[in-house]
Amino acid sequence: MKNTEIDINEFTIKNYVQSIRPKDSEVRKELDFGYTFDGKTAILYEIRPFMDDPEKIMHLEFAKMRFYKSRKQWNLYWMRASGKWEAYEPLAVSTHLDKMIQEIEDDKFGCFFG
Repeated sequence: MKNTEIDINEFTIKNYVQSIRPKDSEVRKELDFGYTFDGKTAILYEIRPFMDDPEKIMHLEFAKMRFYKSRKQWNLYWMRASGKWEAYEPLAVSTHLDKMIQEIEDDKFGCFFG
């Protein structure tokens, strides 16, 4: 029998990514969004073709949320131009995944969607 257990965190992340994906399939060929989730770390990324070779696709990571079980909290990070993750301020820590997603959505400082 197949495991049908639903992870509420992945469900929340998946729904958010679905909400920001372009509706038009033609636009999705040029810009789309995706995520990875391993049970404790979610990484959100843009999906785009390479400028010099549109047949190749790149994933540009822009947000990372990590759950620390011992502290029962989520930490939010953004990708710097240097390629290094940095804690997102002012709200880098929360016990609620929804608050992390809302910070990404609000993007007050242009860290996620620049």
